[in-house]
Amino acid sequence: MPRILKLGSADDVAVALESVSAGEYLDDLDLALLSDIQAGHKVALRTVSAGDPIRKFNQIIGFATQPIQTGEHIHTHNLVAASFERDYAIGSDTHPLKLLETDQQAVFQGFLRADGRIGTRNYVGILTTVNCSASVARRVAAHFTPQVLSAFPNVDGVVAITHGTGCGMAEHGEPADLLRRVFAGYATHPNFASVLLLGLGCETNQVDQLVSLTGQSNTIYRSTIQDEGGTTATIRSGIETVYRMLEQANQCVRTPASAANLVVGLQCGGSDAYSGIGANPALGAAVDLLVRHGGTAILSETPEIYGAEHLLTRRAARPEVGQRLIERIRWWEQYTARHNGSIDNNPQPGNKTGGLTTILEKSLGAVSKGGTTNLNEVYLYAEQVRERGLVFMDSPGFDPVSATGQVAAGANLICFTTGRGSVFGCKPTPSLKLASNTALFRRMSDDMDINCGTIIDGAETVEALGEAIFAEILATASGKQTRSEVHGFGEEEFQPWILGATL
Repeated sequence: MPRILKLGSADDVAVALESVSAGEYLDDLDLALLSDIQAGHKVALRTVSAGDPIRKFNQIIGFATQPIQTGEHIHTHNLVAASFERDYAIGSDTHPLKLLETDQQAVFQGFLRADGRIGTRNYVGILTTVNCSASVARRVAAHFTPQVLSAFPNVDGVVAITHGTGCGMAEHGEPADLLRRVFAGYATHPNFASVLLLGLGCETNQVDQLVSLTGQSNTIYRSTIQDEGGTTATIRSGIETVYRMLEQANQCVRTPASAANLVVGLQCGGSDAYSGIGANPALGAAVDLLVRHGGTAILSETPEIYGAEHLLTRRAARPEVGQRLIERIRWWEQYTARHNGSIDNNPQPGNKTGGLTTILEKSLGAVSKGGTTNLNEVYLYAEQVRERGLVFMDSPGFDPVSATGQVAAGANLICFTTGRGSVFGCKPTPSLKLASNTALFRRMSDDMDINCGTIIDGAETVEALGEAIFAEILATASGKQTRSEVHGFGEEEFQPWILGATL
C-alpha cells in the first residue's frame, strides 16, 4: 500500500496511511509535503482558494476557510462544513438484484419462535417499564447466577433491561408513542424466549398498554411493585416467575435457518479516517452478501449520513422511499434548530484526532456500511422492520440510542465498526466489533472481533474481508460469543430516544 492514498479521481486531498513529515517528496503523487501529516489525516493535492469546495471520495467534504497550498495539511484549522445543494436524483442509481434461491442461501443455527421469526440468542428478559422498578429488576436478575443457570443449558441468560425514563412525560403524543414502540419491540424480540414486564404501577408507561401493543400473551408476563405489595414480595414473585420462564425457554433448541432470517443493525462509533476506507466498505461488502442471501440490514444514525444522503436517495427502490429519507433530513434540521444546535455539530473530538474533519466527510464513510444494493424502505425510530434488503431507520447518531432503536425494530445481530475503540454490548442482540486499523485491533484485542486494518495494511481486499465478515455473522448468529458477550456487556446500554419535555 502507498504511504498516502488518493481515494477518488476528482479528489482534492489524499489520506496519509502512516505519519509523514514536512519536506518529504512522494513520487507516486508527485507531491512535496509542506506540513507534517499524522496518520489518517489529509494533505492538499492542489492549491485551494478560500471558499473553494474540497472533495474526498469524489464528494464534497467541506469548504476551505483560507488559501491552502499543495502539500499542506487540511483539517479543522482550514476546512469547515457548509450548506450546498445535493442532487438527490431519487432512484437514478437503482439496479436489479438477483437473490439466491432458497436452497442456495447460507444457513445458521437459530431459535425458531412462534411468530416465525428466528432468534440468534435465547434469553429470558426482565423489562422495566419505568426507572422506579429498575432496582427490583436487578435484584431478581442477580438471583440467577451462572450456577443457577447451569440447570438451563439452552438459555443464554437472564437479562434485566433497565433505564431512566417511563414517566414524567405526557401520556399521549410522539414521545410516548416512540417510547412504547421501543418497549413493544423488545418485549416481542426473537432473541427473548419470554419477557417479564415489571413496573411500579402508577407510571405513564403502563404494563397493560404495552401488552396490548404486542398482540401477544403467552410469552409475556407482568408484575407491578404496588400490586405485589412492595419490594420484597415483588422480588420473591419475580424470581418464581423467572424460574417458570426458564423452564419454558430451555425447551428451545437451535435449528437450521436461512440467512434470510438475519436482521443486522449497522453501527459505527469512535470512527477515524480509516473507518471510511476499510472497515465500513468491508462491512458494506458483507451487507451486499447478506442481502443477496435474502437477509436484511438496517442503516441508521441520521445525523451521521447528513451530507451523504443523496447517495442513498439515488438508490431508493421507489420514489416515496427517497422522499421519506429527505423528509427525515429536513426534520433533523428543524429539530436541531429548535434546540439552538446544528445537525453538522459533529465529528466528536476522538473522530477529529483520527483524521475526520467535518460531518460531511464522516457521513460519506458511514454510508458505505450500507453496501451498494437498493434502499428498500425508510422507517421511523423503533418501527418494526418488515421489508427485506437494505433499509434505513431514523435515529440519533449516539450509538446506544441508535442501536436500541434497531434492536426494537427487530435486529437480531449488530455489526459495529470503530477506529478509536469501543466496548459496546447490546443484549439481547450480540454486537460484533470491527476495528478499522491493525493498531487498534492489537491495542484492544480483548474487545475487537474482526481486524479490518488488513485492508489498510494491503493484506486483504475489501471484497475478501466482506466475505470473512459475512462468515463471522453466520457464526455469531449460530451462538459464537462476541467479545462484548464474553465480558457480559449489554444490559446498561439500553437507551431509548427521549423526545419532548420531562414533566
